[in-house]
Amino acid sequence: MPGIDKLPIEETFEDSPQTRSLLGVFEEDAAAISNYSQKLFQAMNRIYDAQNELSAATHLTSKLLKEYEKQRFPLCSDDEVMSSTLQHFAKVIDELSSCHAVLSTQLADAMMFPITQFKERDLREILTLKEVFQIASDDHDMAINRYSRLSKRRDNEKVKGEVMEDVYTSRKKQHQTMMHYFTALNTLQYKKKIAILEPLLGYMQAQISFFKLGSENLTQQWEDFLTNIGTSVQNVRREMDGEVDVMQQTIQDLEQASDLLYMPDPDPSQVPVNRNLTRKAGYLYRRNKTGLVSSSWERQYFFTQGGNLMGQARGHVAGGLVMDIDNCSVMAVDCEDRRFCFQITSFDGKKVVILQADSRKDCEEWIATINNISKRIYLSENPEEIAARVNQSALEAVTPSPSFQQRHESMRPTTQGRSRAARTSSVSSVGSETASPALSVLSLDALVAPDTPIQFDIISPVSEEYAGQAKAAGQGRTNPFGESGDTPPEESEDSILHQLFIVRFLGSMEVKNADNSDVIYETMRQILAARAIHNIFRMTESHLLVTCDCLKLIDPQTQVTRLRFPLSSVVVCSSHQENKRLFGFVLQTAEGRVDGRPVTVCYIFESNNDGEKICDSVGLAKQIAFHSEMDRKATEKKEEQDKAKEKQQEELSKQKQIEKDLEEQSRLIAASSRPTPPAPSADGQFLVLSKSQSEDSDAGPEGREKGESDA
Repeated sequence: MPGIDKLPIEETFEDSPQTRSLLGVFEEDAAAISNYSQKLFQAMNRIYDAQNELSAATHLTSKLLKEYEKQRFPLCSDDEVMSSTLQHFAKVIDELSSCHAVLSTQLADAMMFPITQFKERDLREILTLKEVFQIASDDHDMAINRYSRLSKRRDNEKVKGEVMEDVYTSRKKQHQTMMHYFTALNTLQYKKKIAILEPLLGYMQAQISFFKLGSENLTQQWEDFLTNIGTSVQNVRREMDGEVDVMQQTIQDLEQASDLLYMPDPDPSQVPVNRNLTRKAGYLYRRNKTGLVSSSWERQYFFTQGGNLMGQARGHVAGGLVMDIDNCSVMAVDCEDRRFCFQITSFDGKKVVILQADSRKDCEEWIATINNISKRIYLSENPEEIAARVNQSALEAVTPSPSFQQRHESMRPTTQGRSRAARTSSVSSVGSETASPALSVLSLDALVAPDTPIQFDIISPVSEEYAGQAKAAGQGRTNPFGESGDTPPEESEDSILHQLFIVRFLGSMEVKNADNSDVIYETMRQILAARAIHNIFRMTESHLLVTCDCLKLIDPQTQVTRLRFPLSSVVVCSSHQENKRLFGFVLQTAEGRVDGRPVTVCYIFESNNDGEKICDSVGLAKQIAFHSEMDRKATEKKEEQDKAKEKQQEELSKQKQIEKDLEEQSRLIAASSRPTPPAPSADGQFLVLSKSQSEDSDAGPEGREKGESDA
């Protein structure tokens, strides 16, 4: 006979909607079997009770057997062997429909007992297990809902212990009940054939032994046929017994292996977190906004399918798309009323989904799985192996870099192979395929100082700076968001370049060298490795505004400027060589000099767009700013030249005026030195004055007084 369809007992603990749907098919099949068995039982009961109507009852039995192939069984509907066997039985029963009906004892033992046992014991057991399973499932849902509503602010250990014990008991009860229910349904597929074939076999054997009509009505071929059917029934019974033993052993193994999983929040030391997953499924609570500030949580079954996150409510046949998680960002978030929450943001930042897991382990596994899918690791041939390699590289990345002395010793001829491998692993942890010339000679300690602290979140100094400026100036008011009421003059709104990018801050740290982009790659390596080691998944999302004057990090919710970087302070900007979404820039400030050198800090970000585009935008802004500065200097130089020309013109005008005044004075002096004609006397005659008299007359009274004094 063909194979028997079975329910997977291994998936009972997961209790997915697919498993529930398959269970519904088996329950529908059990109902069809019960309906058909009831009709067959009634037909055989008529044979047993109404001996006078034996012929009619036998004909009805034959008719029902012929209609078996027309029955729409959800399982094994195309069992041609079973259909042909029943057709043969129907033909034999038709031939024996007119035989004697005095078969009370034989029919009671060989025909009525098996069908009665199947109806009263097996089918009733299915109904009982179904009711018990429904009660256990409802109790488990109530326990899970009560556990999920535990408040993290008012955490009562006694209540928490009672709730966790209730979840453990209900989950274990549901799992055990579901496994036994599945076993009973799987066994029913074997008992169905036995319950139909065995009574018919007993009926035929009773007819043969009672009437002794084998030589007349039954040939040797029919006897062989019945012998084969009996052998098939025994084979089915042995197969059923073997399958029952296997399922019982599976139940025991699963009970032992699943004991730790019954706890809603298992111990991480006993059940470690698997960060190499590229597929995951399970029940989560999804946050839905019901009003301006109110929200509700809905429990759904979520699973990943390629680069999509799917959701499926219980009772639905198929799941629906929740969001595309390719190039998305995921991080753990704090919710006021829930624990173990994480947030998924789409690649364009337009869609945000907040989900709650049942435990911290489940939450971290979901975050790690979505991170792996976001990197498109699932598209490779061995996704889990590549994910494990990436995580291992992140763990190895925190190994301190060798110093100059160690690297010099490792380059001796006796250990060339080992030094080459060390350099290769050091470079591969950064993510580049070939080592840069600077890193092959220069120690990484010259780029980033060992034990340098890493800042994983944005601490905006805007409020302190503007508050100090307002206090010094005695004017300007600082608002509660950290912005000054007066806009700085350099932040003009008429900038030529305005480009906005969605970025997430990964971290920043002080660096030693800012000559090339190698310092950015080394900073990326250390920050990503530190995040992987310390399980830091939260990232602050901001809007990066690139202008010709500065770079701004703006809060997307309040539009408040978190950080402002003058464009002149940006020394180097570069993106990662493999993961183009990672980029960073080095900021060098003149204030706060340490040991006589400027403070140099490297900032690392993750963007939804290509990091090279952001770096190109920053480069374009610096070019525009450079050309603007050159134009400004040229304009100032031209203005100075114009002022110098004007000043020279004024000097020439003054010189000409002085020369003109000197000429006028010379003319007056020359005119005054000419001889004066004699003045006429009273009688019309001219008087001739002596030289002394003319000088006295020219000198006036003062000259005369001076002359008298001299005399």
